[in-house]
Amino acid sequence: MPKLTPKPVSKHPYAAYIERIQSGLTLLPDNPQNVIEVVGVLKSYGVVLDAYHKNLIFIADHQFLELFPFFKYFNGQISIGQLLRHWWHDRINYEYAEYCMKVMLWHGGGGLDAYLESPTFKTLAEKAIQAKIRKNPLMSGLHAVFPEFLLEQIRQSVYYSFLGQFWEVMAEIFLTLAEQYETGKITTIPDVVEYVKAGLVAAAAKPMTYSVAIEGQKYDLVPQSANLIFINDAAVPYVEAVFFRGTPFLGTVSYNAQAEQIPPDQSRFAYGALFADPLPIGGAGIPPTLLMQDMRHFIPDYLHQVYQNTTRKEEDLLIKICESFQKSMFCVTNAAIVGLMPHPLDTPKPKEQKANLSYLEGWMNKLTESRIEVFRRMCHINRSNCQGIALSNV
Repeated sequence: MPKLTPKPVSKHPYAAYIERIQSGLTLLPDNPQNVIEVVGVLKSYGVVLDAYHKNLIFIADHQFLELFPFFKYFNGQISIGQLLRHWWHDRINYEYAEYCMKVMLWHGGGGLDAYLESPTFKTLAEKAIQAKIRKNPLMSGLHAVFPEFLLEQIRQSVYYSFLGQFWEVMAEIFLTLAEQYETGKITTIPDVVEYVKAGLVAAAAKPMTYSVAIEGQKYDLVPQSANLIFINDAAVPYVEAVFFRGTPFLGTVSYNAQAEQIPPDQSRFAYGALFADPLPIGGAGIPPTLLMQDMRHFIPDYLHQVYQNTTRKEEDLLIKICESFQKSMFCVTNAAIVGLMPHPLDTPKPKEQKANLSYLEGWMNKLTESRIEVFRRMCHINRSNCQGIALSNV
């Protein structure tokens, strides 16, 4: 009988989480309250993402090379009443969607980042620029003096479109997830992770393209021949930029270089959704406040009841929503980690096991000092909400 080779053991500080994933468990502890929080906040997030993605696509398609897009948040429907609601902030905060787009643009990553620097893209972009400015002497002069300016605006338009396309898929996943929960088909955190993973896998190879219409003629900027796909060139860069890196929030750290409160290397940024302290939510200059304000309008009754049963009820509602949102994003990250595994989790081949272990350690490097430890400790403290969990393995 051949001798079985023992599976490689990680010495990573977060080895316990690696073992959880290898065992088919989840990063976020599985308990009834976590399930309600995650599903409830994802239902609300799905509604908001549906609005966000439509506006991003509108801006990409209909505000192309508009240097002063005063009405970009109106989705082409402008009226006095809507203008008044906009000024009164009785609306979806599309500014947060733009914040995420700009974070992706700044951090880059994936095949899209490389494509936008390619000669192919620059040639296609120049054709679109010439078609747009041919009857505009002011913009023609601007382009002649600063040839990179309009090109950079088009790169930004591409990110508007790609983030919009990405969120269109995710909104559908989150909203149908809530439907499955409400009909009793999803009952645990592993169910949530598996459902999100299945949605990501189903959309993984979806081609990502972008074109604009100028005077009735179509101009391809990211054609299908660029071979950009959903998972590699939208999902992974989004997770990297928004979940992990993010940007330092104004008022929480000093931007003074001499203070050295911000890492000089953006690859060391850890200001993303999985790291951010929820307590500043509600303060000026904190972009997630806009998202939490949007989601509070669509919180389902079963999650609202959970918040009402706490000591402060709704006095710190935005902070509560933010904590639930972070829990949900750990589930989405978990789904991405498992869905992108280089080899099956149960592979018996030592070489593939080592590759999987190295892959998981890479993800754990990103999760170091994230709030996953906070949620683990919360589970230990509030054991009444952690029934059925092997706490020694959390």
